[in-house]
Amino acid sequence: MQRVSVKQDDAGHLAAIGAAVRARRRASGVSQEALAHATGIDRSHMGRIERGERNLSILNLIRIAAALDIAPSTLLMASGL
Repeated sequence: MQRVSVKQDDAGHLAAIGAAVRARRRASGVSQEALAHATGIDRSHMGRIERGERNLSILNLIRIAAALDIAPSTLLMASGL
């Protein structure tokens, strides 16, 4: 099975998840830098996640959701997945 990369995300799933993360972060009044610090994810990596440029791992999705005080499924549902 071929590995999925951002270039192969024709359906825009990564961009949708990234937009959901950004919307929730902004609604919570948290800066991108503060969210990155709370999750242990590099700030530039967090920016790429929010722009849909990175294929984030399930563990990073869990860390982001925990820092935003929501369930990971909430982020997935907000992204339409």
